[in-house]
Amino acid sequence: MNAMEALLQSLQHSVETSDGRASVRDEATLKTRLDGLIYEAVFGDGETQAAARWLIWEIAQALGIRPASIHELYLARGRGAFDRPFTVPAMNLRMLAYDSARAVFRAAQMIDAGAFIFEIARSEIGYTDQRPAEYASAVLDAAIKEGFRGPVFIQGDHFQVNAKRFAETPDAEMNAVRGLTQEAIAAGFYNIDIDTSTLVDLSRPGTYEQQRANFERCAELSRSVRELQPPGVTVSVGGEIGEVGGKNSTEEELRAFMDGYNAGLGGLTGISKISIQTGTSHGGVVLPDGTLADVAIDFDVLKRLGEVARREYGLGGAVQHGASTLPESAFGKFVECGAVEVHLATAFQTLVFEHPSVPQQLRDEVKDWLYRNAMNERKSKDTDEQFVYKTRKKAIGPFKRAFWNLPESARMSIGMALEARFMFLFEQLGVRDTARLVAEHVRPIEVHQALPTGALKAAKAESVEGLAD
Repeated sequence: MNAMEALLQSLQHSVETSDGRASVRDEATLKTRLDGLIYEAVFGDGETQAAARWLIWEIAQALGIRPASIHELYLARGRGAFDRPFTVPAMNLRMLAYDSARAVFRAAQMIDAGAFIFEIARSEIGYTDQRPAEYASAVLDAAIKEGFRGPVFIQGDHFQVNAKRFAETPDAEMNAVRGLTQEAIAAGFYNIDIDTSTLVDLSRPGTYEQQRANFERCAELSRSVRELQPPGVTVSVGGEIGEVGGKNSTEEELRAFMDGYNAGLGGLTGISKISIQTGTSHGGVVLPDGTLADVAIDFDVLKRLGEVARREYGLGGAVQHGASTLPESAFGKFVECGAVEVHLATAFQTLVFEHPSVPQQLRDEVKDWLYRNAMNERKSKDTDEQFVYKTRKKAIGPFKRAFWNLPESARMSIGMALEARFMFLFEQLGVRDTARLVAEHVRPIEVHQALPTGALKAAKAESVEGLAD
């Protein structure tokens, strides 16, 4: 029995395959077998992984669950096609991606939300040990499990050019980002955030020259996206003018970037949103006791630059990064100031790591691993609490299987806590009842993948040290 036959048998023949397609014979039975299918897609041998991921993709297509681009929704917002305020949450699921995505879909369906994004950054792909096809499989399998229907927005976050490596070997670094982009689009990531803001050079005279390397390389990578996107799909592309954790962005920088970027596109479709810096940092600022310092976001910057992006360039607006660790009172302000999208990550990771359902023995093993493998990242003034909080993300990949193998009751409890958190964020960000609006502006197309002919090839390991996350 080959891998595909074995998987179909494990699904109790609730799914049939014919002519390179899958059809669902018994959805109720299928749902009872999906936990095992995604486990094989993540942890199975090469041939089984390939077959499981193909099945998940094709089952989703058959049920009308389609990876999609949010490009048209953002452009509609930019031209004022609708005036209802909301900010799209873009959620980085670093841990327990399948259980976390299930929680997202449950929350979304309870309030008829449609405008939400699943994403993972170039750096996160490395330290969480989740290549794009695995991540997309977890999201789509979760959608099938929870009975979701409609467009699913999956995004490559911070597909970032490393400034140091670019200075040493620019072609190699650009090719690395292109290669990841190709892999991601093939996996259903029809939303790509290009981050060449690391190349901004504030030592150069004038804002335009400071932004030059940024807009030229962003345009170059945007052209690659247009070459790689499937027929009928306009991948949503994002640009960035201010590196998260740096100085706050200005209107002058936005205009310099956009004017240079548009001039370099050669008439191709460009970005639909622009990420800016307003005072946040990835993961928050960790105090000596391991708690987080209050962060002062300049919401006026977010509002002003978002208005320029829409009024002068037709974009959906400005994007806020590094926001999940903000106080709860802050999230409604993103809607008030017109932010088109907000990126959320670390708080979900923290919830999982610190959930009471996680055995103390596993927590201790994670800490021991950090003290053996991550001490080179410890600052001289870091307390133990600061060190563990800032570095434990690096243990996600090595302990991925251990967390996936937690008892079902523990994963259910974690999932319920995540669902409550997603529900709070969805309500604060105003995405209740956006499913209809998404349906009006987004037309996901049916895309089929070739039947696997053998085992998956292991992706080449990539050093991602120094990249934003």
